[in-house]
Amino acid sequence: MFPETSSLPSKIGNMIDSAPNLSIRNNSFSNYDPCRISCEGSPMMMSPWNQNSYFSKSPCSNNFNENNNNSVTLPPNTSIIGSIVREEGHIYSLAAKSDVLYTGSDSKNIRVWKNMEELSAFKSNSGLVKSIIITGDKIFTGHQDGKIRVWKVNQKNPSVHKRSATLPTFIDIFKASVRPKNYVEVKRNRTTLWIKHCDAISSLSMCEEHGLLYSASWDRTIKVWRIDNSKCLESIKAHEDAVNSVVSSVGCIVYSGSADGTVKVWKREISGKSIRHVFVQNLIKQECAMTALAVNKSGALVYGGSSDGLVNFWERDNKYSHGGVLRGHKLAVLCLSAAGNLVFSGSADKTICVWRRDGMVHACLSVLTGHGGPVKCLAVEEKDSSLGNQRFVVYSGSLDKSVKVWSVSERGPDDDLNQMEIF
Repeated sequence: MFPETSSLPSKIGNMIDSAPNLSIRNNSFSNYDPCRISCEGSPMMMSPWNQNSYFSKSPCSNNFNENNNNSVTLPPNTSIIGSIVREEGHIYSLAAKSDVLYTGSDSKNIRVWKNMEELSAFKSNSGLVKSIIITGDKIFTGHQDGKIRVWKVNQKNPSVHKRSATLPTFIDIFKASVRPKNYVEVKRNRTTLWIKHCDAISSLSMCEEHGLLYSASWDRTIKVWRIDNSKCLESIKAHEDAVNSVVSSVGCIVYSGSADGTVKVWKREISGKSIRHVFVQNLIKQECAMTALAVNKSGALVYGGSSDGLVNFWERDNKYSHGGVLRGHKLAVLCLSAAGNLVFSGSADKTICVWRRDGMVHACLSVLTGHGGPVKCLAVEEKDSSLGNQRFVVYSGSLDKSVKVWSVSERGPDDDLNQMEIF
């Protein structure tokens, strides 16, 4: 095990734990401020802690009961499997594959869990872990220091992880630094290499078909990396403020959501070894920050969560027409995940809403409660279905330093009643 480290410098720690410091900002984000430190732009650091919702009560609130002793009565077909608590830092990122869970926190440690037991851990040395994705035998982690670290799983001993690269690589930085044209202005009187992020990485997404990795950053850019050689292929000047989320979808489409209140659609164009991304359209432009994105497996629906507690969605096959709004949270939506016919939204109000889609109609199936802090990240794994009832294991990471594991079914309580009547 690694020795425990302090979670964050005291200035940032106070911003997380002390709400009064945040009430001076009415909007979730303003226009880009080059003098802002990176932590000031995150959804957790700003008004969601104090912001009043447009709704006094969640429309889903009748699906659960919570007693004064914090015990929770969950709706039918939903159960809590257990909780993982380790007092070393707020949970900022999760990734799960084949019942193996990776958790990232501001302690700089990445921990590996299986069957609720810790399997192993490895340390990133610098930069809290803000995003994790898994592909094959590699794990990619995005960090507060603007770097991407690549870890490889030992095939003989899966509990052993070795860092195989840091993006951009030292060689690429050295080669690029000798050419003045490779420097771009990022802030007043400050330049950096275009292949480097100059602020925190907020989100990672993988296009496994073409072997591409996308990294979104609070420096307002999205960078595109080729996995097989660790090269940065392109830097997209995507938004006017921090980019909070990036998602690669089918059909060479990429979506980005930003603190500037927009969700943008990008089209990937590949010509030989050359790759570039062309702006297609804006899905939304609003004052509230877009804080999370998710796309369903077919790519037909795009979901965007924002700091006002709403989840908007759009229909790709209908020229990205606005499909509607999911209203279930009192504070900012901080994370989204789509699996099967379900959509999961985690919020600063400490809850997770489970939405079930029937065509273009979404209904709140249940609300998962029990976290003592904002729900910052989600990971979902599909399980074997029986009698047409798809089940999922949902992992939720929170700023209360815990991860909760849930079993959720696509079937609602009314479905069970209807099935009983048939038999």
